[in-house]
Amino acid sequence: MSAMKIKKGDTVRVIAGKDKGKDGKVLSVHVKDHKVVVENINMVSKHSKPSAANQNGGIVQMEAPIDVSNVMLLADGQATRVGFRTEDGKKVRYAKKTGKTIN
Repeated sequence: MSAMKIKKGDTVRVIAGKDKGKDGKVLSVHVKDHKVVVENINMVSKHSKPSAANQNGGIVQMEAPIDVSNVMLLADGQATRVGFRTEDGKKVRYAKKTGKTIN
């Protein structure tokens, strides 16, 4: 299985779906399912029972996972594909549009 090109903390742009064109920060990555959770993207209403954390329960707005193929990494404010190369014996990601290394 190849490495994931999107990591937690990256800023991405949605390229398909109901939130197309929006930008957000990646909150979590689900490698097995090839999905990512992006801040304020793909918001859904979840019905929750009362619990210790949420005394009243009710309807809660939360982010749902979106397929990783529907997002592109933002580098210098523009969406770009991601590639891998070795620098000083380490595998690093780089932006294919600009050629710059992504930290």
